[in-house]
Amino acid sequence: MKSHNHPKLVTVVIIVLGIIVTPISHVRAASAAEMNQKANSALHDLYARSAAARNVGHHAKAVLVFPEILKAGFIVGAQHGDGTLLSHGRPIGYYKTVAASYGLQAGAQRFGYALFFMTDGDLAYLRKSRGWEIGTGPSVVIVDAGMARSLTTTTLRKGVYAFAFGQKGLMAGLGLQGSKITPITPD
Repeated sequence: MKSHNHPKLVTVVIIVLGIIVTPISHVRAASAAEMNQKANSALHDLYARSAAARNVGHHAKAVLVFPEILKAGFIVGAQHGDGTLLSHGRPIGYYKTVAASYGLQAGAQRFGYALFFMTDGDLAYLRKSRGWEIGTGPSVVIVDAGMARSLTTTTLRKGVYAFAFGQKGLMAGLGLQGSKITPITPD
């Protein structure tokens, strides 16, 4: 019986294991100043690339920006990132997001996303919940390129709008369902 080499699969496994193990051994909590700078920079870049995001941001009560999420997996996957809650450009809180998944998956990806809270009630839910799992509580609308073209102030509704940005890596798909967002205290 002939043995088949799968160099691409082996490469992906090595990359995934390296990405998963390396951050664990080099974890250093970011300072509030670093988190603020990264969040403001990411939001500025998102607004420069998306008129829809800029429009939604103008009407939002607050924006929770996760500038960099790392997602990696091989059968079992995980994603993690830290974010800053901004209201009118000023930081009012800090959060982390984590999620786990399983199934047919292999690879690694970095991306960011911003959650735009449109009402005081939706924002209050985040702040009081001490741990919000996306898919419970306020409804989340993931804004893709098609929806962004038709999104206007008259079509905005209550809830939370999510814009993803900066996707890079070998893993396809972006899902926020099941992501848990909890408050943190940066250094």
